[in-house]
Amino acid sequence: MNGYKVGKNYREKISSPNISGKNLLMSDEKRWFRRIGSLTGKSILAVIASVSLLALFFIFFFIIRDALPFFRLEGVKNFFTSTAWYPSRENPEFGALAIFVGSALVTLGAVVVSVPLGILAALCLSDILPFTSRQYVKPVIEMLAAIPSVVYGFFALIVFAPYLQEKGGAALSMGTWIVLTPLALVLSVILGDILSSRAGKAEKKLRRVIFAMIIAVISIWGIYSLSDFFSGIKVVSGTNVFNVSIILGIMALPLIVSVSEDALSAVGRDMREGSYALGATRAETLLKVIVPAARSGIFAAIILGVMRALGETMVVWMASGNAASIPEPWFNLMEPVRTLTATIAGDMGEADQVTGSSRYYVLFAMAMCLLIFAFISNMVSEHFAKKARGMSK
Repeated sequence: MNGYKVGKNYREKISSPNISGKNLLMSDEKRWFRRIGSLTGKSILAVIASVSLLALFFIFFFIIRDALPFFRLEGVKNFFTSTAWYPSRENPEFGALAIFVGSALVTLGAVVVSVPLGILAALCLSDILPFTSRQYVKPVIEMLAAIPSVVYGFFALIVFAPYLQEKGGAALSMGTWIVLTPLALVLSVILGDILSSRAGKAEKKLRRVIFAMIIAVISIWGIYSLSDFFSGIKVVSGTNVFNVSIILGIMALPLIVSVSEDALSAVGRDMREGSYALGATRAETLLKVIVPAARSGIFAAIILGVMRALGETMVVWMASGNAASIPEPWFNLMEPVRTLTATIAGDMGEADQVTGSSRYYVLFAMAMCLLIFAFISNMVSEHFAKKARGMSK
């Protein structure tokens, strides 16, 4: 009743010829000040948001500005096809093919180490481990990203390289068991689950155990053969592709685990429940439903891991051996190599004294190649990340 009276009085006040509803809400002067304030706030936020865009533009501009003179002075063909890297000679040569190959080998090795482990760890975190265990395990993995790269480089140079050089094949053999054994066990459980999925309820458990044991035995035999082969290898220098690949793989692991786990967790609970309702096992649900649904996010995580490995400087400078040559054969991971980032960091101090020469401009040419590759990779990862976000909605 009181509310009715208040509403009636308000309508009478609004309908009064002396007071309009517009004046009651806001005067023209206040509205003008509010519009100016809103416009000013939006402008300030737009300037802040465009700072990163301007920074990216200026980085591209200055790198390309100092890279183009090298190609005008020395040409393009020798830079990408020759392996003769003698920048300090009287008649210098700037063939960077061996350096590009070194970067590719180190990055590929890091991907081989980090991608399988990262995706399996993400699967365990999202769908296998209990929620309470995940709350402890994931922060520990992410702490690896907080360790400075110089600490990783110090470990690779002072601890891992001498051990690799002294123990050689024994270290490789032990590393084979450490890396491949958990993978083989997980694989045997998953494949055993898949192979026994068509059996009846009474036989399913028994067949699952039998298939898992057979696959595990075959895997262990394969690991034993591989470790036996590695045990005969003699390592001449501990600073080589293998050393750097292991360390870079560990450095890229937190990024791949975190992004992949987010993508797997973003897959709707209804898809999991629907799969279980249709009679699928956990392994079938993971491999045939969850992973395919999250593949865009997983692929984005892999690209980010590749960029992390390719762009790393300190570790490769300290532990890659810095030899500007292609290993023989090219897949020999026990040979030292030189990478683009290590060359830029190592030669910039000397090249800075000959500003304006080809030796100075060639470092910017390498930086331009790295920048273009990173930019394209970032665009691709953003495309797949956007697809993953769209699928999660």
